[in-house]
Amino acid sequence: MTQQATPPFFARPQTVLILATLCCLLWGSSYPSIKTGYELLGIARHDVPSKLVFAGWRFLLAGALLLVLAVAMRKPALRLTARQLRQLTVLGLAQTGLQYLFFYIGLAYTTGVRASILNATTTFFSVLLAHFIYRNDRLSPRKAAGCLLGFAGVVAVNVGAGGAAIPVTLHGEGFIVIAALVLSAASIYGKQVSGGMDAMVMTGWQLAIGGAALLAGGYAAGGTAGAMTAVPAVLLVYLALLSAVAFTLWSLLLKHNPVGTVSMFAFLIPVFGAALSALFLGESILEWKNLAGLVLVCAGIWLVTRAPAAQSTESGRALAAGAGGKQT
Repeated sequence: MTQQATPPFFARPQTVLILATLCCLLWGSSYPSIKTGYELLGIARHDVPSKLVFAGWRFLLAGALLLVLAVAMRKPALRLTARQLRQLTVLGLAQTGLQYLFFYIGLAYTTGVRASILNATTTFFSVLLAHFIYRNDRLSPRKAAGCLLGFAGVVAVNVGAGGAAIPVTLHGEGFIVIAALVLSAASIYGKQVSGGMDAMVMTGWQLAIGGAALLAGGYAAGGTAGAMTAVPAVLLVYLALLSAVAFTLWSLLLKHNPVGTVSMFAFLIPVFGAALSALFLGESILEWKNLAGLVLVCAGIWLVTRAPAAQSTESGRALAAGAGGKQT
């Protein structure tokens, strides 16, 4: 009898389950971590420049960590052409700079539970954009149903918000959804850029460039890092490590497994984000609209990522690569 070869470590089902879940847990933890950072640093809700400084330091550090790791792994992190530098600059300003400009402002004006559910619309925007950009990636009935469920979840989350609850606002929930749309578009562009560049190198540079842009804009507008004592400094380092570690693990899983196998775990990000926000921020997840929204969004993500031939579609590849960009 021929003995079957043992699959690579990152291709083993139990490894995929554990590491993909860990990545989603890390990304989900960013929602309460960012809001806690605002409180620890004394950043007021209206203090946009200081939010940009906070975000800028996080992503500059995360990008630097990835680039150091890439150099240690002998990847061509420092050998870039002029064209690649231009592409990375555009990607960094869009996927990190512009996205997190909207995200960090929006998160200050809504709850972590709501934000984690609304930000999951990235998946559905990616599928819709791919329909209009790629001829071989049209909406199937199953994908369309998934998108409808997802956006129904967004409606459910915002139904009846008002009164004693935090009201729905453009600069709150609206900015979170805009951030998701920006990430979707940037992820599709990033997929094209990654065709001629190592994914780790690309992500490291775009995070560093976007982080530097956020820092420059924040300091130029009068922002500060706030009361950067030991506790908020540790939290900032955690947020930077979160992005670097989760992206590295996610990339390794994508390298050894079909895209659809990995991207289907993305539904766990809003689950962990909502649960951890409820646990650490004392927010309510048991309201009917939050539970309904979470179930609808997760069901929609499952339908979209489990659609036939998901691993071979352009949107499937952008979704899987962009889940790390969701890096919240």
